[in-house]
Amino acid sequence: MTTKPGTCFAALAFCSLSAGVAVAGPPSADEAWDRADATVKALRADEKVILTHGIMPLPVIPNAPPPPAEAIPGAGYIAGIPRLGIPPLTETDASLGVSYVFGLRGDGATALPSGLAQAASWNPELIRHAGATIGAEARAKGFNVLLAGGANLMRDPRNGRTFEYFSEDPLLTGVLAGNAIAGVQSNRIISTTKHFALNGQETGRKFVDVKIGDAAARESDLLAFQMAIEIGNPGSVMCAYNRVNGEQGCASDYLLNRVLKRDWGYKGFVMSDWGAVPGLDAALKGLDQQSGQELDPAVFFADKLGAATQTDPRYRARVDDMNRRILWAIYANGLDKNPVKRGGDIDLAKNSEVALEVAKQGIVLLKNEGNLLPAARQAKRIVVIGGYADSGVMSGAGSSQVHGKGGPAVAVPTVGSGPWAALLAQQYHRSSPLSAIKAMAPQASVTFRDGRFTYDAVSQARDADLVLVFANKWSSEGFDQPDLSMPSGQDDLIDAVARANPRTVVVLQTGNPVAMPWLDKVPAVIQAWYPGARGGDAIASVLFGETNPSGRLPITFPASLNQLPRPKLDGYDELEPNFSGTPPTPDAKLVADYDIEGSDLGYRWNARKGYKALFPFGFGLSYTTFSTSNLRTDGKRAQALVRNTGNRPGATVVQLYMVEQAGTPKQRLVGFQRVELAAGEIRPVEMTIDPRLLADWNDGWHLRAGNYSFALGENAEALGPSIGIRISSRHWKD
Repeated sequence: MTTKPGTCFAALAFCSLSAGVAVAGPPSADEAWDRADATVKALRADEKVILTHGIMPLPVIPNAPPPPAEAIPGAGYIAGIPRLGIPPLTETDASLGVSYVFGLRGDGATALPSGLAQAASWNPELIRHAGATIGAEARAKGFNVLLAGGANLMRDPRNGRTFEYFSEDPLLTGVLAGNAIAGVQSNRIISTTKHFALNGQETGRKFVDVKIGDAAARESDLLAFQMAIEIGNPGSVMCAYNRVNGEQGCASDYLLNRVLKRDWGYKGFVMSDWGAVPGLDAALKGLDQQSGQELDPAVFFADKLGAATQTDPRYRARVDDMNRRILWAIYANGLDKNPVKRGGDIDLAKNSEVALEVAKQGIVLLKNEGNLLPAARQAKRIVVIGGYADSGVMSGAGSSQVHGKGGPAVAVPTVGSGPWAALLAQQYHRSSPLSAIKAMAPQASVTFRDGRFTYDAVSQARDADLVLVFANKWSSEGFDQPDLSMPSGQDDLIDAVARANPRTVVVLQTGNPVAMPWLDKVPAVIQAWYPGARGGDAIASVLFGETNPSGRLPITFPASLNQLPRPKLDGYDELEPNFSGTPPTPDAKLVADYDIEGSDLGYRWNARKGYKALFPFGFGLSYTTFSTSNLRTDGKRAQALVRNTGNRPGATVVQLYMVEQAGTPKQRLVGFQRVELAAGEIRPVEMTIDPRLLADWNDGWHLRAGNYSFALGENAEALGPSIGIRISSRHWKD
């Protein structure tokens, strides 16, 4: 399920190492550690706090001093130590590309599709290549730290940042996030993984206290991060805003010292999220670097930290460890030997092809009654309705916002003023689905209606050969969704148009699961997510059959809010959504009880409760058909046969689930593989099963003796016959 850095991705004919930049190979982890240790011994006392704190070099902080001349407009800047050859750290958001930061640099970057769109490909090699692409762009723009690698699981489908993350499953998330990180770091820059951990909602994000037991956390969210770190080896981990069992995420002895550094043996450094440091003692709790210090109550890791080292041996030892970890990340990734230089060459045309391929593989065909799709090229009259489809494709907002040169095609303000207003606009990438549809169907008369007036849309749709309704649900960092409905009357619009013309296709651009009250009235639905810089081309390619859809849902679309562990989003009704997530009063309390579902997120929760989703995890249709058979497993590896039983080439995702654990019903994804097949082709697949996915956590992993059953599934709810094996008891530490 993984590839090595430096290999080529055949479907794109591009190599995934550094986009042509000549770089020196990094030292081994042990060599980097020895170098870091030697450098720490050479640091003067005043130099020991230089790497431990940094600024946000953007003109959004009132009364902040101007940044140093060498700082690039971006997320962060940490001064270097020239005397010892230690470079400054120049940091940029985020997982979807080099962030736009209001256009302050006067440039643009390649916008990858959203994290959910990437995950819907179920293709680790492609995600590694995408990571290499945005990492190369970051390097060419002068950045040596990319704040990428989002690995939080979808605990609640209304979370405003769901679009940035990968999935609800620890295996899928861990494998994809790890490959994304490895791709970024193939450019000899640092990638983070974030936001560590259990960062499940934006409502009250800076003070919500997540209640969860150690076992449940280790078997779900923490396992996703653990796998991502094992595969990607990120130089840094970014801690989260939220509390976990009463401790602030960036001052959590449990998360940072016990789990990350002691149990997992992580060598890199922990950087704070911006404005997430509660005090100086966060250093003792495992935090190594204070980021965006202007957003915190005080600069804790400069003079205050230096003074503490003079009087307290705990801080004296800690500051050496903080420096050692930061230096290890610098040396292990070759930042000092391969200095970045602003103004490097970027082949934006080639990189846009990567974004296009990710978007194509991530689009999910949810419904195709009567094989309405692929749309017939002989259609004489096509009506396209809504979604700003004449201008571009939707993008999620917040710190991950990326745009090409020239900025957004459309920007709809959502807040009136303040330093973050531009980040919180509803924005669209410059990739018009309407233009792409016209190019795909040159013989047709293609008409666009913006959908503001239902009567107008219906009158145009009534006599069309094909109607394409684009329905959008925007989401952003900083606030959550109130429910699963589509905003601005779009559900009613779709219903009215579908009643007027039974040849109606709905194209969804959303960053979260949505309800579909009109589903039984439309014959075809595709989930396009936020499809990135070439999203319009990708959507048209799938609609007209140039691309055979192969995406599979990485998250569950619940049938209703009542199926969720918490039907009411904690704190939403009591707190006005705001970008900062700060408490309305100093003593405000908000608890999110994750012990309700424990480690059984999404499809696992549905299996436990017997619920049927609107669309289950792993679901996706194709313009061809597939079958799987001959499952064999010993609990460590599994083999099966997959066959394309249709009449055109396509790709499917073989999904392997554990369905019985030591004699008790329990569902977990334990293996997957994306497979491309010619019509009629049959191919064997083999998957390795991580034993942690079969085990429970009990002060270490505990594989209980008993009967274990496994089944192949088209998705989490469409499982084939199961096979059972006996497994012996085993207990081990990480």
